[in-house]
Amino acid sequence: METGSLDALDRRILLATQRGLPLVARPYHAVAEQVGTSAEAVMARMQHMLDAGIIRRIGAVPNHYALGYVANGMTVWDVADDRVFALGDAVGRLDAVSHCYLRPRKRPEWPYNLFAMVHGHDRAEVEHKAGQIAELLGDACSAHAILYSTRILKKTGLRFA
Repeated sequence: METGSLDALDRRILLATQRGLPLVARPYHAVAEQVGTSAEAVMARMQHMLDAGIIRRIGAVPNHYALGYVANGMTVWDVADDRVFALGDAVGRLDAVSHCYLRPRKRPEWPYNLFAMVHGHDRAEVEHKAGQIAELLGDACSAHAILYSTRILKKTGLRFA
């Protein structure tokens, strides 16, 4: 299989797993039965799709609201362009950060180019985590803000039909 290409079996595997792996003792076996192949083939093909960048990860995605993390803040940062890639990578590796993005500025209204999502039990915890990011960014950051979530609009990734 070429990088970036999907055959019929790969597509069936993606369709079978896009909402998550089955919550059973042997999830790859359940997927294999559903798509008509072996568990070993499912695992090998999913590993290939990971290696090729077709899928980004295989892992548990907990519901942070159910775990008590009800304060959600998108922290936004105005980081020096010549340092944003290295610093953004460092911010993205912080345990407190669930998502980290580089986005274009829209000056003068929107000076921010680095976005990092953090979750907390309350806003004080989010602000503490934002303080850790600010400390890491140091003098490369000239401004920041926290945009708090007020409701959930979508909690799914791309879905194939």
